[in-house]
Amino acid sequence: MKLARFSRLGFILAAAGSAVGLGNIWKFPYITGEYGGGAFVIVYLITVLLIGFSIMIAEMLIGYLGRRDTVSSFEELAPKHKNIWKFGGFQALAGLFIMIFYSVVIGWIFNYIVTSLTYLPASVKESQAVFTTMLHADFWTQLFYNTLSFGIITYVVHKGIKGGIEKLNFYLMPALMVILAGMFLYATTLGGFSKAVHFMFYPDFSKLTSQAFVVAVGHAFFTLSLGMGAIMTYAASLPKDANLVKSAFWVVFLDTTIAIVAGLMLFTFLYQYGSAPSQGPGLVFISLPAAFYQMGVLGNIFAVLFFVALAFAGLTSSVSLVEPMIQYFIDRFSWSRLKSSLAMGLFFWFLGIFAILSNIDGAKEYLTWGSKSFFDWVDYLTAAVMLPIGGLIMAVFVGFIIPESEVEKVMKPQLKWAYKPWYFSLRYITPLAMFVVMLSLMGVI
Repeated sequence: MKLARFSRLGFILAAAGSAVGLGNIWKFPYITGEYGGGAFVIVYLITVLLIGFSIMIAEMLIGYLGRRDTVSSFEELAPKHKNIWKFGGFQALAGLFIMIFYSVVIGWIFNYIVTSLTYLPASVKESQAVFTTMLHADFWTQLFYNTLSFGIITYVVHKGIKGGIEKLNFYLMPALMVILAGMFLYATTLGGFSKAVHFMFYPDFSKLTSQAFVVAVGHAFFTLSLGMGAIMTYAASLPKDANLVKSAFWVVFLDTTIAIVAGLMLFTFLYQYGSAPSQGPGLVFISLPAAFYQMGVLGNIFAVLFFVALAFAGLTSSVSLVEPMIQYFIDRFSWSRLKSSLAMGLFFWFLGIFAILSNIDGAKEYLTWGSKSFFDWVDYLTAAVMLPIGGLIMAVFVGFIIPESEVEKVMKPQLKWAYKPWYFSLRYITPLAMFVVMLSLMGVI
């Protein structure tokens, strides 16, 4: 089936929308806080440049050459053993599984947008109680907002590449950047801004552990939406004369810039209003609302704007997580886009109910295995197993399976002198790094 084509700007916005998500605005600040600030930021930036950028080009190349869904692209590009290599395309399942808990978190954000209009907790303790009550006791609120998330995402993807995904990113990505830029500019006027800059850019290497290196590599991979077929599927819709390197650069640049801006902004507010930066995953939902409360009425405005921006980031990422499997069913089984969109949407919505229940008192005991709930297991298995395997497969496929003459024909004119270092990194450095990350996240090393 012939794919609708992205415009060049449409691709960059869509790919950046895929990359810029909750990982940038929620996860990056709190793991930076946990792993010592500036030293971790340096390691993270190096891994984005040497590993993330390298894999992104490789994933875009597979989609660009294959011109179809992820499974078909692997199958057609493999010179031999096509029936084996086609299974590499099922990395697209990772995005669909991520959506099981991702849509629930987006639902939390929608809830916070509504409540922040009129109410903010007066302290971190009160904020903790509010979040805990929602998480462990309020099933129906979570279900309502998860259903809203499902409805929006399914509607957008069923409209297709041009009418849905490109249009969504055309409006939401600039809106996201405007909101973050406005809040960032306000943050620069506060006394806490200098402390935030010092924390993020003055490294204390004594706080840097071996685990921080692994986390940096894993997060660089996660935040760029690699290993789940999203970038590959979008690249299949690029014009034939597209420059993959320039497109990848702008995606990485926008993704990293937004993560840094979000981190500086959040840490400024936390320093300014008496919270510590190392608050863990609860930084956005627990620490930040209490900090906004200290601003008075302005805090309600900033809270709503922040959670709207967070919702925009989540939605633009979500459509990219679902699209690869939608395209697979359209290509391989000739499903209509509506049928495929509804099927994928109902899949993550239905399993999302179990993700919600796995945190609810009275039900979580039946949905917990070992030390992890169903919600945590889905998060863990996608991050520790599926994404690293996806990255490993792409590095090996481009580095060793696709004939080098085909890779060189496309990439050497674009990378020029950097072609050989990139190709060497893709063949040897990146697979090793992804293997180490996977073993570490699985607790083997």
